[in-house]
Amino acid sequence: MIYFENNTFYLQTEKTSYIMKLLSNGVLSHCYYGKKIPVEDISFYNFLGFRSFGPKTVIDGKEASVESLLHECSTFGRGVYRTPTVEVIGKEGTQVNDLFYSSHRIISGKPKLTDMPSLDAEVDGVQTLEVVLRDIRNEYEVTVFYSVFEQENIISRRHTVKNISEYDLRIEKAFSATLHFEHRDFDVITLPGSWARERQLERFALPHGKFVIDSCRGASSHQYNPFVALTSKNTDEHNGDAYGFSLIYSGNFQISAEADHFDVLQLQIGINPDTFSWNLKSGESFDTPEAIMTYSADGLNGMSQNLHNVCRNHLGKCANKQLKHPIVINCWEAMYFSLDEEKFLDFIESCSGMGIDTVVMDDGWFGQRYEDNSSLGDWFINREKFPNGFDRIIEACHKNGMKFGLWFEPEMICRKSRLYEMHPDWCIHNSSFEPLESRNQLTLDFSRREVIDNIYEQMHKILESNDISYIKWDMNRHIADAGSLSLDKASQGEFYHRYILGVYQLISRLTQSHPDIFFEGCSGGGGRFDFGILYYMPQIWTSDNSDAIDRLKIQYGTSLVYPCSSMTAHVSACPNHQTGRTTPFMTRGDVAQVCSFGYELNVKFLSDDEKQEIRAQISKHRELEALINQGDFYRLRSPFEGNNCSWQIVSADKSKSYVMFAFAVSHANPKPLHLKLCGLSENALYRVEQLDITVSGATLMNAGIPIYPPLQDYATLTFDINIV
Repeated sequence: MIYFENNTFYLQTEKTSYIMKLLSNGVLSHCYYGKKIPVEDISFYNFLGFRSFGPKTVIDGKEASVESLLHECSTFGRGVYRTPTVEVIGKEGTQVNDLFYSSHRIISGKPKLTDMPSLDAEVDGVQTLEVVLRDIRNEYEVTVFYSVFEQENIISRRHTVKNISEYDLRIEKAFSATLHFEHRDFDVITLPGSWARERQLERFALPHGKFVIDSCRGASSHQYNPFVALTSKNTDEHNGDAYGFSLIYSGNFQISAEADHFDVLQLQIGINPDTFSWNLKSGESFDTPEAIMTYSADGLNGMSQNLHNVCRNHLGKCANKQLKHPIVINCWEAMYFSLDEEKFLDFIESCSGMGIDTVVMDDGWFGQRYEDNSSLGDWFINREKFPNGFDRIIEACHKNGMKFGLWFEPEMICRKSRLYEMHPDWCIHNSSFEPLESRNQLTLDFSRREVIDNIYEQMHKILESNDISYIKWDMNRHIADAGSLSLDKASQGEFYHRYILGVYQLISRLTQSHPDIFFEGCSGGGGRFDFGILYYMPQIWTSDNSDAIDRLKIQYGTSLVYPCSSMTAHVSACPNHQTGRTTPFMTRGDVAQVCSFGYELNVKFLSDDEKQEIRAQISKHRELEALINQGDFYRLRSPFEGNNCSWQIVSADKSKSYVMFAFAVSHANPKPLHLKLCGLSENALYRVEQLDITVSGATLMNAGIPIYPPLQDYATLTFDINIV
């Protein structure tokens, strides 16, 4: 997978090549990333040349502009005018850095990244290249890590910055990856949004200058997801070049695409430098988060499948092949804060016999929580609401063949709480300002070990003393007044990163202490939907917006990066609580079906027909579980481009497929269309159950199946396709 010949590094996956050259002046320079090519001499392929108004250097006895060098790990101040990968302030206070090759090694597997989530370390079929670069004047080293996941066509990237001097250094920038392209003739795809409309796909031409998406909110955010795709102009879902880049990180990030006056493009991904600095004492090291990148010649679907596969095969909890995603019903929209023991017992009884795995008690069970203005931080059972604790609740769940789940928001605190009375200084705040509230809550300072320990002990006590099988971990505001009283003046730039390390530490301790509990992530829905959270929690509440029609776009956009099994999708009551829209019960189920499935309603108020639909939907989900968890996902029709949406899942052996087609709005005198399928075996015969036909895979993929639009808004069609 990794070869070193003629001062050239070749990183080879099953379908891609990534090539770098060690120049004669010691610079590690990018050469090529794209469709797989042979390991052969491509020294002729370089970008070295002359540029006006720039300093020059000598490469292999020939003069070239420093600006034309494509550094794999660039620095500032020595004639490269693009944003540096690493910027270190040395003992003289200068920003001028210069990194040159020192050594390298090629190893099997990949070194473990401590304190942060990353792709699995001890796996077969993975190799890692470590290249050590050294700044001899500022006396620090950067180790550049490239791990090659051959079957998934993924390369992961990260850096370790080490202080090898006798004095202190300060890191101002430390991206996880930098790479270059010879042109800017790309479209950019991002996933912008907000609360209740996360990951809305946006595509536009790449301009000159610097394009940036980022978060400075303390979380990866609803507003931008830590992902970018670069595509050729003609790339669609099934054809054309598509490069995908994502970050295994849940805090402040930045992704930039910077096109210079020669149209050379630099892409960078990593921690947001606008909210980051790090003091590095003598002998200490700093690790960046891990970035992942992929290339597909088979359009956006190929890119997405690479990302899905590396998540399902190599990312923490998501890689557990034995993991079963429970079908849950959450009580939030059924009773909000009005829950108590008798209401919840009645809620459990109404769910009996439906086929539901787990009943989840949401916000309102703890402290003195009767509305959203108190008690966050007080993780003990409200005995006024639940005089018997959870004993009767859990007993009723078990009696009815179900398990019990619980909601927490561990990172938050209310002023009206015992914890705040005892430790008002534990919230994130600046001594010069009154801290700003959001939703009547403040954020705990998880850069402090004593805060983490306190919340861990409270949660551990609840989990240890009750038979709880499922945790929903929420986070309902972004950080303001950033800083920590535990950090000195010179270290305040470390706060945001230390905060997210604290979050990871708490999650890691709890998931290790309670390995049998299933953890689900949430941040006001999808406000922290990233590979960092998925490392610990194999599914995330995709959006607080459970409206089926809005969810078409949300789930479609999310699928660009993340596998279906990572998306929690629930059937909720109508009129929908977020949009007021009423959609057919079948439509709600069909849209949610290919995700981690569940319900957000009160069964007690459903008709007998709707209850029967629940049973049928759950039975169908059981049938589709293996396909959802391990199949290849294809987007067939985009809700961002028309009045309908369609997706398909195909089993790895191509023997089974499931298709969903949704209509947003009906029209008079509609014309039929033919939906071309994907991923089947051309020469195999398939039966399409709903159409009562048996035809070849070639026919289904090239001629398609007929879709006759129904005269009803918000309708869906589904198709079961099985090899004969």
